[in-house]
Amino acid sequence: MEEIKEITTAELEERLSKGENIELVDVRENEEVVQGMIPGAKHIRMNDIPENLNYFSKDKEYIFICRSGMRSENVCHYLQDQGFKVVNMVGGMLDWKGQTV
Repeated sequence: MEEIKEITTAELEERLSKGENIELVDVRENEEVVQGMIPGAKHIRMNDIPENLNYFSKDKEYIFICRSGMRSENVCHYLQDQGFKVVNMVGGMLDWKGQTV
């Protein structure tokens, strides 16, 4: 299995603070995202990823987010196997100190 690229919550927060245009995808369940999402993130539940492959472009890189970083890592493996560029946010929302909406 090919290794998944990772980004820490601090690295992501720094990139967002610089105004970088980053594709964020939150794969948590509906009841989890009501507690707050990173601004600009798209919500696609983990189990809905396979039927939403048309949302993703192979020309873009996507950062995946979940509660702790485990589900998003699984999504990254799945999408990387499909040929997409993926990055897992390690630590998930448990480690996120930045703004939420």
